[in-house]
Amino acid sequence: VMGALESRGVLRRMSDMLEMLMKRMDILARLENSTDFHRGDEARFPLDRFQPAAGLMERIQAIAQNVSDIAIKVDQILRNSLLNGKVMEGRRDQCEVPRDPKYPDCAGKVEWMRARWTSDPCYAFFGVDGTECSFLIYLSEVEWFCPPLPWRNRTVAVPSPPPPPRPQAAFRRDLARLLELIGTGKESLSFMKKRIRHLAQQWLRAAQRLEQKLAGRQRDQKHILIHIGFLTEESGDVFSPRVLKGGPLGEMVQWADILAALFVLGHSLRVTVSLKELQSHLGVPPGRGNCPLTSPLPFDLIYTDYHGLQQMKQHMGLSFRKYRCRVRVIDTFGTEPAYNHEEYATLRGYRTNWGYWNLQPAQFMTMFPHTPDNSFMGFVSEELNQTERQLIKANKVSSMAVVYGKEASIWKGKEKFLAILNKYMEIHGTVYYETQRPPEVPAFVKNHGLLPQHEFQQLLRKAKLFIGFGFPYEGPAPLEAIANGCVFLQARFNPPHSSLNHEFFRGKPTSREASVSSQHPYAEDFIGKPHVWTVDYNNSQEFEAAIKTIMRTQVDPYLPYEYTCEGMLERIHAYIQHQDFCTMSSLPPSPKTKSPAMQSPPSPLALSPNATHLVWSPSAGRAPQAWPPVASLQVWVSEPQHTCTETCRQHGLVCEPTFFRFLNKEEVFLQLSIACDSTEYEMNHLYPAVAENVHECYLQKEPLLFSCAGYNTKYRRLCPCRDFRQGQVALCRDCL
Repeated sequence: VMGALESRGVLRRMSDMLEMLMKRMDILARLENSTDFHRGDEARFPLDRFQPAAGLMERIQAIAQNVSDIAIKVDQILRNSLLNGKVMEGRRDQCEVPRDPKYPDCAGKVEWMRARWTSDPCYAFFGVDGTECSFLIYLSEVEWFCPPLPWRNRTVAVPSPPPPPRPQAAFRRDLARLLELIGTGKESLSFMKKRIRHLAQQWLRAAQRLEQKLAGRQRDQKHILIHIGFLTEESGDVFSPRVLKGGPLGEMVQWADILAALFVLGHSLRVTVSLKELQSHLGVPPGRGNCPLTSPLPFDLIYTDYHGLQQMKQHMGLSFRKYRCRVRVIDTFGTEPAYNHEEYATLRGYRTNWGYWNLQPAQFMTMFPHTPDNSFMGFVSEELNQTERQLIKANKVSSMAVVYGKEASIWKGKEKFLAILNKYMEIHGTVYYETQRPPEVPAFVKNHGLLPQHEFQQLLRKAKLFIGFGFPYEGPAPLEAIANGCVFLQARFNPPHSSLNHEFFRGKPTSREASVSSQHPYAEDFIGKPHVWTVDYNNSQEFEAAIKTIMRTQVDPYLPYEYTCEGMLERIHAYIQHQDFCTMSSLPPSPKTKSPAMQSPPSPLALSPNATHLVWSPSAGRAPQAWPPVASLQVWVSEPQHTCTETCRQHGLVCEPTFFRFLNKEEVFLQLSIACDSTEYEMNHLYPAVAENVHECYLQKEPLLFSCAGYNTKYRRLCPCRDFRQGQVALCRDCL
């Protein structure tokens, strides 16, 4: 009987606990009779407190005896049951390991179970008791390494009725239920709930606009688990205690907006910030995490972070591999394919503490669209109505600057810049302090201390300039400042920062080669002047000239559409509807694995009218089911020193890694007039590519390594590019 051994164990543990309780009562009784116990302590330990002890001990002793008797009877029943089962099932105690070529790992797994089945209580939970038969039952019915045993009772498979139609997602009009789901008990949760309440009306108005845009399109309601791993006690939760002390809030801003977007879109949510809740929601069996889940995963999608991903892997056993395609990892700085592929990362020196998960790279979701290999999740900034915009323009103080940085360490060594800025502007800071003013902040700076979000926003609405000193990287504050009519001034990094030359990026699963050219690359590349100025801070004349020009420049509040509530809802809706990593298309077989009779189908690509690149051919017949749609595809060849991300951007396009499979073919080189003396399939995150000086062409052997990132001066890469919606770089024009 499933759980029988556990029942017996529970009774024994109860008996042990009662016995321990009796021992402690006995100690108290002895203390009561000792002279030392009473000396001078009558007031603190009244004697009548222990008067009922004798009667209570008798009752506990009687209960313990009853539990012990029950445990013995259960033990006898189980033994008789097992004996009868063996007689009825005949060969149950004589199980032999089957030699079935369809299950090559069976014998090895049985050998492992013989030696280690007691290493995790979860095996006993599933009925393993040390016998050969119990090993084979577990390995064939709970896991799938051995064939089913012929003598096991199995019901004949009856065609199951078709599943009932899924409930449809309906846009929600009230966020009160979401606030309940988030829960209480942490400053970080309070911060997120305040943010959701503050932006509630903007979310609801955005939902109405998107609903009109979708024009009644059917949307299945998804069951979604949101597990914020970095807020669990097991991961250390260093964020919650620092919410009110100037700690980083970017991650919590993003999580609050993700929760709001998923809820407003009408999906069914569960929110966890503890490991115990996670185990309960997933159906983790008792033990140390080596066994699969007790039932099929009840969630269509799981949004988590790297901490949560690690926790799921530790507690889901083989189920993690089965269900990992449903996971979406919120990953601030991104994970490039070279770091994600475990074998490749280990062989080529890309292994870090955070990568090597072998997920589809698009399952990682970033704060900014810095690598198209990952999905751009983003966050939102508050939109202004026309009245607010006019009020801000009227009240701007052209000689007022606010420094980006709540921690005193950011100000250290910046005296030179601050002295120049102080010649022209009144400088304001929001540096956290408890009692004394931080010595790193000069006396001429008006420091407001850490401000609540709405007060900080009021400060930005008056200021002309929001200035960054190189850190923190890629936070939400510059976008908020620009949205409130500030000009953002930041330092240009020369050379660009990356994992190769800067400690901050070292150890992260991304090289960011040549891409971190400033404190906020998105603001530099996607917004630019007049809202964003990127200058060389080491050049005092350039720095001073920029300040003078900014003071004379009139700018309106500006917010990119993709950082509005509607833009984020649109993006997440598209991902949920179209991204499916559980039924991914595979690569065509390489020449070495093709049979002689196999013929490659003609390429669906054709040379563009101006013969500079390839496009999807109108005569290619029925287009494959793909998202983004293949009609948006353009194939360009990179220069040796450029990544595919840069190559596509130069042509006003975005690199689209899902299209690599359409150009990973020999004939594509021919169509682009590239001469190949040889063509090889290899694992390399830069392939497909050509080494032109030796006329060697290379195709990708491992789909997980298709990457828009990376370059080598030896290669020119084949790059899949696509168009994008105005203000929404994550989606092509026909992607919604």
